[in-house]
Amino acid sequence: MEDKVLTCVDCGKEFVFTVAEQEFYAQKGFSNEPKRCKECRIAKKQEFRANRGPREMTTVTCSNCGQEAQVPFKPTMDKPVFCDACFKASKNQSAS
Repeated sequence: MEDKVLTCVDCGKEFVFTVAEQEFYAQKGFSNEPKRCKECRIAKKQEFRANRGPREMTTVTCSNCGQEAQVPFKPTMDKPVFCDACFKASKNQSAS
């Protein structure tokens, strides 16, 4: 493998698709090369986030402390759901 020079479909600017990026794409199973330069990818993500509107929140009971919480997804019955504080605490414990 070697670095490839690609052209962004949005701005027309040339950008380098590095060997490291190609290896990452291959590891993740991506078969297509990127179509946009880094700046245009960032702009497209920001545009998407701005246009999707507010997230629909679901009220749940925390599986750990029993307090009511709001989550941005509809939980399934087979997995525990945590409030922000319990979720952060569980992340800190697993990182140790």
